[in-house]
Amino acid sequence: MARLADVARKAGVSVATASRALVRPEMVAERTRQRVRDAAIELGFRYHPSAQALATGRSRLLALLVPDLTNPFYAPIIAGAQRAAEGSGNDLLVVVTEESPERERLLIDRLRDRVDGFLAIAPRGASSLFTSLDVPLVLVDRRVRGVPSVVVDTPGGLGELGAHLAELGHRRIAYLGGPRGSWADPRRLEGLQRGLAHEVIAFGPLPPTFEAGSDIVDELLASECTAAVAYNSALFLGLLYRLAQLGVQVPEALSVCCADNLAGLGLAVPEATALHVPAEEAGSTAVEMVLATVDGRSPEPRHRSVPVQLVIGKTTAMPR
Repeated sequence: MARLADVARKAGVSVATASRALVRPEMVAERTRQRVRDAAIELGFRYHPSAQALATGRSRLLALLVPDLTNPFYAPIIAGAQRAAEGSGNDLLVVVTEESPERERLLIDRLRDRVDGFLAIAPRGASSLFTSLDVPLVLVDRRVRGVPSVVVDTPGGLGELGAHLAELGHRRIAYLGGPRGSWADPRRLEGLQRGLAHEVIAFGPLPPTFEAGSDIVDELLASECTAAVAYNSALFLGLLYRLAQLGVQVPEALSVCCADNLAGLGLAVPEATALHVPAEEAGSTAVEMVLATVDGRSPEPRHRSVPVQLVIGKTTAMPR
């Protein structure tokens, strides 16, 4: 197996110069850099990541903290973050926190010397965990004062969705809410209520699951609402399933829509009225922001908003 000294000898440079050419190429003249690279390729030499970390102070590794791997909303965020990390010469480590503040802190303490920075999807829990950290960190889909973040503008999209339903003539709209303690849930409800002459009846907090969407249907039908908006695709699918079982026609008897459209993952109805959420963009933007922090630059702006798009489908209509 070739060593760095072998590469240096073949390239006609010192070991220190060979190391800089491979790890800090901007510090070495182009012709020298190319000779070292050619020698490394010819000898089949690969610079060990731990040696590179020692030389540069960078591991080229980022950690993404996620509550779990069952929520379909997280998958495109992870995909976008991974693509952005790899595109910038970094790797991404995905770590499951199980929505435990103790585990989040433990994982950050354990990994802080192994990774360059953190991205965190933390929809619930105290803000104090993140404000007290002294590591490069960007929050995804949650805003905490003093901590860089990228947030999907679902509340703004729900304002448009509420306007769409009001324009159709709906005056009593149900909101099937998210889990207890969710940072996003009250903001989504506020967006749906904003500035329109309709009444919003909130159901919840509800687990963001198929079963919860199915189980709430009887109570929903008794409320005399003419339209319903689900917090996420899982609730929405459970709602549709139970309505079909009961023979309730959509949208003739009840208009239904969803705060996120994950049809691309096969987890929603492609023709549903829903918000198109560019979750991959949120993930990639978060990586760009944390890398700026790692490089000693403050990401500007520190809080970024990713717009959503209202897609009007066939699950909403004028009330009867």
